[in-house]
Amino acid sequence: MNEAQVWLEKMRALELPGRVKIMNVCGGHERSITQAGLRGVLPANVELVPGPGCPVCVCPEEDIYQAIQLALVDKVILVAFGDMLRVPVNVPKGEIRSLVEAQAAGADVRPIASPTEARKIALDNPGKPVVFFAAGFETTTAPVAAAIAEGLSDNLSILLSGRLTWPAVAMLLDSGTPGFDALVAPGHVATIMGPEEWQFVVDRHHLPTAVAGFLPESLLAAFYSVLRQFVDGKHFLDNCYLEVAHPSGNPTAQRLLAKTLDVVDANWRGIGIIPNSGYALKPEYAAWDARRIYPDHADPKRRRIGEMPPGCDCAKVVLGKIYPNQCRLYGKACTPRNPVGPCMVSDEGACRIWWSSGVREAETATEQPDF
Repeated sequence: MNEAQVWLEKMRALELPGRVKIMNVCGGHERSITQAGLRGVLPANVELVPGPGCPVCVCPEEDIYQAIQLALVDKVILVAFGDMLRVPVNVPKGEIRSLVEAQAAGADVRPIASPTEARKIALDNPGKPVVFFAAGFETTTAPVAAAIAEGLSDNLSILLSGRLTWPAVAMLLDSGTPGFDALVAPGHVATIMGPEEWQFVVDRHHLPTAVAGFLPESLLAAFYSVLRQFVDGKHFLDNCYLEVAHPSGNPTAQRLLAKTLDVVDANWRGIGIIPNSGYALKPEYAAWDARRIYPDHADPKRRRIGEMPPGCDCAKVVLGKIYPNQCRLYGKACTPRNPVGPCMVSDEGACRIWWSSGVREAETATEQPDF
């Protein structure tokens, strides 16, 4: 019997009092769960709810619009992580609605995989302004902070749309109707910030909590841990990713984040302002802050700025209020080939993950979801 089977047998041996809903915060977790078919092998009364751990999905619409305009109007070389290129914004029909459409219209838009590529592009084009549209959570923002601390060329600036993961979960828990009974926290964020960052879920909200990695064995260990805590009534923070997520996290990454960035109130697309949930460049790095260097291209004539597109339920999916295939547009107007909402774009978006795994049939969501 392999390790995964051992955890499954242990779960099946638990006497659960009823349905237990576990929120898996991370988009990477959702991808691993779906690709491995874990929902199909868990006990029938265990329900896994995707959470707000997709940075592409929550990146403010106005930031994407700003990036598009910088590429089209200010004629910069706009570089961004690949998933960001296809996220649509809310503009009238016929206008350019994504970075990939701006690229097709002649703008110099380039996908990259790391800040080092942005630095190289800037060095290779000394006479051209380069803007790095950097969206992501702590794990991708930390390398951006390192690049800033090491020093950027004069022609490279950062349009930062960094977010912290835990405040969104805190917002859900503070709402009084979080919709889940236990939490599985993202291992890569814990690797940077330390597993202890999730202790508040236990201390303030008395929910079983575990940190998990991305292999099925680590996820199953975390599911068993929170289910056992639920049955025993003894809640604690369990680290099921010990090989990578060490106590106190990565002090070097934390030092670089604190040196270069401030934590600020930030907008999450379709959700609104969450206090202390975003990153912004410190004033001493203003010379590399694209928000300070370039004009704000916000157009007051634009409607629904910052919201999801009409009919799109991505915000409810991100908050765990409905499943991806309960969105009104899922598989109809919205598919990976023609995404309407950001959850169908990113590899960490729940809608894209479900569609790629073969879930093609839409279901009707109730007006008052039971989770």
